[in-house]
Amino acid sequence: MNYEILKNPMGMIHVSMNKGEKVTAEAGSMVFIKGGIETVTSMRKGGFLKTLKTVALGGESFFVNNFIAREDNCMLGLTGNMLGDIEVIHVNEEFIVQSGAYVASTDDLTLDTQWQGFTKGIFGSNLFMLKTLGNGDMFVNAWGGILSMNLKSGEKMILDNYQLVAMSASAGYRVTKHGGLKTSIFGGEALVIEITGPGTVYYQTKNFTGFVRTLIPFLPKRNN
Repeated sequence: MNYEILKNPMGMIHVSMNKGEKVTAEAGSMVFIKGGIETVTSMRKGGFLKTLKTVALGGESFFVNNFIAREDNCMLGLTGNMLGDIEVIHVNEEFIVQSGAYVASTDDLTLDTQWQGFTKGIFGSNLFMLKTLGNGDMFVNAWGGILSMNLKSGEKMILDNYQLVAMSASAGYRVTKHGGLKTSIFGGEALVIEITGPGTVYYQTKNFTGFVRTLIPFLPKRNN
């Protein structure tokens, strides 16, 4: 199986597949199919209760599509929902993934949820993140560009809570307030993630919530 990411920042995953190879993707992510690829829709792996938890709490679809090549030289196009880069993460350890960033994966890589609420804090507006299980290549989509930073053991970075795409589960992290009350109210920074290495952090260059706020003054007002 070979793949390339085309047209970033309006990215699409272009996959070349031979007989027997399989890609699992979020429902609704397909752009095109060329050749003998069978689409098998199934419930997420892990049983009904785990799947229900991923759907209800992780913001993901209940079903996934498995694209299976039934002949050589097939082609598959996939994309995400956000206007920004698509990046591949080679997963050989557990990763924590921002809900909604996952597009597709190869091999035996699946997703589970990880509680972030009362003990770890809130990432963005979500109480739940997703956690990878198994190994493979994972494709993620973000708002704007995707950058990465490798943290050595003990190294720290502070990341705005809306900017996280994914990070190694080996890294330590805590959600905390940034600055004092004046910073929270007037400075546009309230909650941040303090991440401590070792691990790799993937983050997005744009903030979707901030973009939405800039549009509010231009939206038509409802008359009561």
